[in-house]
Amino acid sequence: MFPKTEYSSIFLICCMIALAIIICACLVRAVMGPRYTDRIVAANMIGTKTNVFVCLLAVFLGEEFLVDVGLIYSMLSFLAVAVLSKIIITRHRIDHKSRLDREGAVLRENRSHEEEASKE
Repeated sequence: MFPKTEYSSIFLICCMIALAIIICACLVRAVMGPRYTDRIVAANMIGTKTNVFVCLLAVFLGEEFLVDVGLIYSMLSFLAVAVLSKIIITRHRIDHKSRLDREGAVLRENRSHEEEASKE
């Protein structure tokens, strides 16, 4: 690690406070996001900022095992974002297919009414 001084401790504490504020802002975006992509990107940002927070905490406390915790957390965060993306894509495809089926049914109904009108 590096030698711990009073200034480095103050700097690390200020960085951790700033990261906590940024994480809260990302949480607000994740909740209020108008689209699914906004929510997924915000969740990914929360995971990344939390990982940075854990690494800063490892430097501040001088505990090297917290870096391992940060690595495991980053892998879990990546996996969560990948799973969420897959769920959203699958849902979007199902919704799109059902919308196309409804539109096709309406078009077929309109054609049948037009054919009946032209026969008369």
